[in-house]
Amino acid sequence: MDKLLQQIVNGITLGSIYALIALGYTMVYGIIKLINFAHCDIYMIGAYVGYFCMTYFKLGLVPSLLIAMLVCSLLGVLIERIAYRPLRNAARISVLITAIGVSLFLEYGTMFFVKANVRTYPEVTGMMAQRFNVGEMVISMQQIILVGITILLMALLQFIVKRTRLGKAMRAVSMDRDAAQLMGIDVNSTVSFTFALGSALAGAAGILVGLYYNTINPLMGVVPGLKAFIAAVFGGIGIIPGAMIGGYFIGAVEVMVSGYGGSMFRDAVVFGILILILIIKPSGLLGKNTREKV
Repeated sequence: MDKLLQQIVNGITLGSIYALIALGYTMVYGIIKLINFAHCDIYMIGAYVGYFCMTYFKLGLVPSLLIAMLVCSLLGVLIERIAYRPLRNAARISVLITAIGVSLFLEYGTMFFVKANVRTYPEVTGMMAQRFNVGEMVISMQQIILVGITILLMALLQFIVKRTRLGKAMRAVSMDRDAAQLMGIDVNSTVSFTFALGSALAGAAGILVGLYYNTINPLMGVVPGLKAFIAAVFGGIGIIPGAMIGGYFIGAVEVMVSGYGGSMFRDAVVFGILILILIIKPSGLLGKNTREKV
């Protein structure tokens, strides 16, 4: 039982990371029906910004987290403005290829400037290094902080989407872009804000991963990004609560497979879940089937 509880704690921790990344995927898709594959590399940029803030500028977790979120927000807006906005009315395949191109540009551009070496985050000390024993189960302060920050950011996101003027604009554009524009909503600003918000969450996930796993590299976003995408599809792409549920589910499945079935099979199981979702319920757990005119 203690082993099961330990795996559940680990699954919640990993699921928090996937949920933060998946939210960016699902928000952008909900607004402009784009799978932003560059999103996973914004997560990587966030990890590097946090690394430089904490290593070279000796900043604490909170200032580093805020700076990483700000830099990633600006990067997300820049990518939307330069790469995606000119193609907004183009064929979806063109935008998808562009997203892959932006992803590769970020990965290998980062590799050019910081090299391909694995970087190590500063060792945590003081309160963050504490561990709590509950029976045979061990919970670290890092896990508590990671999950706590994730829940706080998710709650803030829900507040923005449900209670603010910009959130209402996001929902309106998601439902009908043309009608929203006729009602006086600035679609371009709304889309840019969505990219900024999703990218900020990815940046937060990046620095939290760096602290938790302690190592980062320019290609660190590829596999977690794909798993976060699976999480978004599982919950229902374009649905914010679905991305949260999907993130925690995929995190729990991966940890359980690693703990009981062997870590070699965890990626295969996660991608197998994607295949099953697309066969059984392509719209995802919370999604609804819709007809599309062709």
